[in-house]
Amino acid sequence: QVQLVESGGGLVQPGGSLRLSCAASENIFNFNSMGWYRQAPGKQRELVASINVGGRTNHADSGKGRFTISRDNAKNTVWLQMNSLSPEDTAVYYCNAQILWVNYWGQGTQVTVSS
Repeated sequence: QVQLVESGGGLVQPGGSLRLSCAASENIFNFNSMGWYRQAPGKQRELVASINVGGRTNHADSGKGRFTISRDNAKNTVWLQMNSLSPEDTAVYYCNAQILWVNYWGQGTQVTVSS
């Protein structure tokens, strides 16, 4: 069973930065893609950014220019660097990994942007 463990969430002031990490229990080359999603209270879960096995990235419009997804294959880890955070970024952030048609999810990490 694939396990994804997120860390790095917390409380940050508007304009601040956070770096989320997602550690996978197995070689991330096994995954077609990995990504970050978020879910704010009362809203649907939405894609933030993804990176495929070849390293190609996709960033949602909400985070373009502010968020960057990256991976370290040797550490089986994916990061999400978030800069210029605003209160609208407040949500639970989930790590996702896809193998063919199967999705795996982490437990989520809370990000709160507030002064």
